[in-house]
Amino acid sequence: MAIQIDRIDHIVLTASNVQRTLEFYVEVLGMKPETFGENRRAVSFGRQKINLHQRGNEFEPKAKSPTTGSVDVCFIANTPIAEIIEHLKKKGGVDIEVGPVKRTGAAGPIESVYFRDPDGNLIELANYL
Repeated sequence: MAIQIDRIDHIVLTASNVQRTLEFYVEVLGMKPETFGENRRAVSFGRQKINLHQRGNEFEPKAKSPTTGSVDVCFIANTPIAEIIEHLKKKGGVDIEVGPVKRTGAAGPIESVYFRDPDGNLIELANYL
């Protein structure tokens, strides 16, 4: 028997400041803030969630070496890349490092822009072509 994975349910980001990270993902990326368990914080979108751990005060169990700025993630957006670029310009403090550029996503060709969150994690926003 082979295990069949359906989707990612959640990932965990280690943040130097959970509130600042939560605000970035809500204000810049339009994710929804969540509080769960014993005052734990997260952001959600679609059927996925990003749990936020405070650096030095992570919840157990945790990654072997939790650290800030170590994630490189691609989010597929319904918003066209041109509108994403305009939105990021209006937000201030969000500098596009690369893009728009053509890349290859899990299901085919994509067009992407890259920028960083407050902890330096690399964020790629993309549209399938």
